[in-house]
Amino acid sequence: MGGEYFHFHTRVTQVELLGYTARNVKELYQGIKRVPSSSIYHHTHRYLEQHRYFSPEHPNDFSYWINNSLGLRKLGERIASVDIFQFSDIEDLRKEFLIILDEYLKTAPALRGCLPGEEFRFLSSKIFILPTPFKAHNLEEFSLYLKRVTVHSLYFHIFEAKVRLKRADNDFSCWLRDLGYKELAEKISKIDPYTHTLEGLRQKIINLVSEHLYGKDR
Repeated sequence: MGGEYFHFHTRVTQVELLGYTARNVKELYQGIKRVPSSSIYHHTHRYLEQHRYFSPEHPNDFSYWINNSLGLRKLGERIASVDIFQFSDIEDLRKEFLIILDEYLKTAPALRGCLPGEEFRFLSSKIFILPTPFKAHNLEEFSLYLKRVTVHSLYFHIFEAKVRLKRADNDFSCWLRDLGYKELAEKISKIDPYTHTLEGLRQKIINLVSEHLYGKDR
C-alpha cells in the first residue's frame, strides 16, 4: 500500500529443504513441533497459490501424506478438516495439528510406517516481495489493475499479509477502509478466501467493487 494510493506488490518463492523427514505419525508430530513457522505456512498454504483454477482435494500437505502414504483416511480427514482460515497466527495452527496428532498417538494400537521413498519431507519457503508498476488512486483503477496483476500478487495481498505477516486484515480491505469505503472493505474482509480458487477470488472482489461503483444492475 502507499498512503492514498494502493501499490500492488507480488511475491517470488524459493523453496528450501529443511532436512527433517517423517516415516510415521509420531515422526510427523515431532517434525511439526520443531520446524519453523515458515514450514507450517508452506505446507498449509502453498496449494492455494498453485491451484489457480481448481480447488485442491487436500487442503494441506500433512493430510495428503497421511491419507496417501500411510493410508490413514480418518486421521487424514481430521487434519484436512482444520479450517486454516480461522487461524490468524501460524503458531495456533501448529498447535491444532499437534493436538489432533497427539490424540491419535494416544489411542493408536500401532504405528504404521510409509514405504521407503515416501517419507514426508519438511520444506520451507523464502519469500521475496517485489513492487509491480500498478498503483491505484481510486476504485476504478483498483478494479482495472486487479484484473491485470498475477495471482501471486493477489495471493500476497489476501493471504500472506494477514497470516504470515500478521496484519489485522487483508491489504485490500485495510486500504479501502482508510479511504472511507467501510462497507466495501467489510464485504471483502468477510469473503472466505479458502473456499475460492485464486481466479474465483479475483472475480469475486472485482464484482464487489463493480457493485459499489455502478450498482448491482450494471
